[in-house]
Amino acid sequence: MAREQLQVLNALDVAKTQWYHFTAIVIAGMGFFTDAYDLFCISLVTKLLGRIYYHKEGSATPGSLPSNVSAAVTGVAFCGTLAGQLFFGWLGDKMGRKRVYGMTLMLMVVCSIASGLSFSKNPTAVMATLCFFRFWLGFGIGGDYPLSATIMSEYANKKTRGAFIASVFAMQGFGILAGGMVAIVISAAFKAKFPSQPYQIDPVGSTVPEADYVWRIILMFGAIPAALTYYWRMKMPETARYTALVAKNAKQAAADMSKVLQVDLEIEQEKVEEVRGNNFGLLSTQFVRRHGLHLLGTTTTWFLLDIAFYSQNLFQKDIFSAIGWIPKAKTMSALEEVCKISRAQTLIALCSTVPGYWFTVIFIDRIGRFAIQLMGFFFMTVFMFALSIPYHHWTLPGNRIGFIVLYSFTFFFANFGPNATTFVVPAEIFPARLRSTCHGISAASGKAGAMVGSFGFLYAADAIGVRKSLLILGGVNFLGMVFTLLVPESKGKSLEEMSGEDKEGNQTQISGV
Repeated sequence: MAREQLQVLNALDVAKTQWYHFTAIVIAGMGFFTDAYDLFCISLVTKLLGRIYYHKEGSATPGSLPSNVSAAVTGVAFCGTLAGQLFFGWLGDKMGRKRVYGMTLMLMVVCSIASGLSFSKNPTAVMATLCFFRFWLGFGIGGDYPLSATIMSEYANKKTRGAFIASVFAMQGFGILAGGMVAIVISAAFKAKFPSQPYQIDPVGSTVPEADYVWRIILMFGAIPAALTYYWRMKMPETARYTALVAKNAKQAAADMSKVLQVDLEIEQEKVEEVRGNNFGLLSTQFVRRHGLHLLGTTTTWFLLDIAFYSQNLFQKDIFSAIGWIPKAKTMSALEEVCKISRAQTLIALCSTVPGYWFTVIFIDRIGRFAIQLMGFFFMTVFMFALSIPYHHWTLPGNRIGFIVLYSFTFFFANFGPNATTFVVPAEIFPARLRSTCHGISAASGKAGAMVGSFGFLYAADAIGVRKSLLILGGVNFLGMVFTLLVPESKGKSLEEMSGEDKEGNQTQISGV
């Protein structure tokens, strides 16, 4: 039997789009802007790190990071992110979303700065220190995933909730774009100030000493947007759903949302005390019966998506080199190489990544999460096979632009598809007292996939080649399409309807798609 919904929650569900919605999107979204910048900017400077710290005197080619060092530098942040998602996801349900929200941001600020201060004369010590601080940077970033998604879902109305949560995640596209643009500006500025020659002309002068400042400035820049957002995060009130359904404080929930919505709300402490139908634990039989398949669906699809998505982002510089879109390293100076790699990533972000995110924002509440996710995985599969099967055709000089176009489409449908929906759905379908935890578990599964992509495919590209790597990724995307069948549709439904918190006792069984 359905229970009458609390007035404060109903007011949030039916509220018209107001200024506070956009404020919440910006406050939560700036965290994701910073997350994406910090995670992806490292791929822009790994070749520079190799030139600076692993150059062999007299070598015919510029220095490069050993495979194990490259995998560690690019992948260690994902290890921290996974741990942070699990820890802060759990903590967000125990202590409240707001109380934990500021911790993650300050950790990101401190570790962004510290990453750029990894000084030592010993290359091994520099890389070890950089990895240490990027792990803790990732730990802070990890907390942003479940907290931002949960806060936005609990603030939003049910009509446009998907668009609001997707808008927060879409800031990731701007973060990737900003990373490329910042790297272009900084490398171009140093290149103009400190001229250098291509490696094959002047091996010694191709990497000027000042190039060591370039990668440090690029990494430290990520602290700026995070620091600017901290004050506003601390001003946000706790979400009414946590305050009422978890903390059981109807008076505080009504007071907080009265200010936000600018309406008078009744204090319904008796109704709050009656909400007992979902007091089961994460490992209980009841949770497995109600939400087990849903959690399996959100974790597997995010895991599979991130294998493909992060491997594409992290070794796209190698793909561009392989097809000749970026010149051979020995034909460029170190700063010119950073500039060209950054330009390629910026172009991909501008033409496919960012538009893909915002297509999801526009259509998610019209055609639904399930349809977008299934469609995204389908087209990612198609384009990956279209790239890999006739791969040698695309490497011919006259066909390289076609390769870039198809490669861009895989990014577009990743973002107008599962990269956005895997973030949205876990914030909508689980009970309030476990929402942040379950989102953290789902996101951590994704980062496990990112580690497979960043560690595994960096080695795979060397061992089996780009073509076979792309072929494997096509198969991974197909599996994502299969496991999407376990994910329920939440379009147009309240959070309590999806989680079963609008039902009496233990009678609720949520159906999938």
